[in-house]
Amino acid sequence: MSELFSLSAPDLAALLCSRVCHDIISPVGAINNGLELLDEGGADEDAMSLIRASAVNASARLQFARIAFGAAGSAGMQIDTGDAHTVAMAFIKNEKPDLEWQGGRALLPKNQVKLLLNLLLVANAAIPRGGKLRVGLEELETSPVFTIKAEGPMLRVPPKFLELHSGNKPDEPIDAHSVQFYYTLLLAKETGMSVNIRATADEIILTARK
Repeated sequence: MSELFSLSAPDLAALLCSRVCHDIISPVGAINNGLELLDEGGADEDAMSLIRASAVNASARLQFARIAFGAAGSAGMQIDTGDAHTVAMAFIKNEKPDLEWQGGRALLPKNQVKLLLNLLLVANAAIPRGGKLRVGLEELETSPVFTIKAEGPMLRVPPKFLELHSGNKPDEPIDAHSVQFYYTLLLAKETGMSVNIRATADEIILTARK
């Protein structure tokens, strides 16, 4: 497993930055398209609707990335799971699945909350045509347990995540497309939480616990 986490800090930072840029390019581009429509005239209402929707989408993605990938404060800081809930709901609103979030609210070490949000991204990638995501939080005051269930057509755990989860060094280098899976498992290692994958014909369940 030690061979798996071999990316240098600068390389990891660069790849995560590429991932965030990829996520916000589309809504920012749509804002630009809306402004071009305004410049051309004759479609003011449509243009403003496009700009507003795209600005909300870009903001939601950035707020999510700030907690899921960013420093989110100084070393040792805790994050409110209620804040994670808020940014997750806003983020998924612009994705294909519906999100259901159950569990209490507590202050947890920031890397545990980051792991939770990154597991949500993995589950979202498992149902590319949409469906249902269910997040469950348990034992938050003692030993947190995170459960994320994905239901939908064409269920499949992302192959690169499975490859990395196996603990073997991947055949191909980590790139901007796979870095989020790498980062998820790195967070699990840093928090001392194990990630379990259970896949059936009807659902995929990702669980993280000490």
